[in-house]
Amino acid sequence: MRVGILGAPRAVPSRLVPVAAGALVVVLALAVFLLAGWNVTGWAIAAVLWAGSQAFGALLTRIRPSSANVVASAVLAFGMMTRVLVVLIVLVAVAASDASLGLAAVAVYGLAYTAELATSLVAYYGQEPTV
Repeated sequence: MRVGILGAPRAVPSRLVPVAAGALVVVLALAVFLLAGWNVTGWAIAAVLWAGSQAFGALLTRIRPSSANVVASAVLAFGMMTRVLVVLIVLVAVAASDASLGLAAVAVYGLAYTAELATSLVAYYGQEPTV
């Protein structure tokens, strides 16, 4: 069976550059908020969610899943789902209480997440497959 270029296994790249890309977006968003005179509370909510999500993600990376340790795999999966759900619940609650505040928080967090994801994909697929 032949594996395509996207399915070829590669080494897991460092998380440092993708996290830095997301953090850079959060910092640049603060500059935009300050220059535009927008309410910084929406940015602050997104920044706290971003930092908390990254801290929880760093904690989850200490868990090493394997076929021999099903409990570690389950804890990792539950932790990853919890990370996303907590962010989603907070953003929905903020948007429900104040739509403009929620929009600002969602925009900043969404852009930071997109920057992290795009950088992660480039880092992963930018290296040679291990065959």
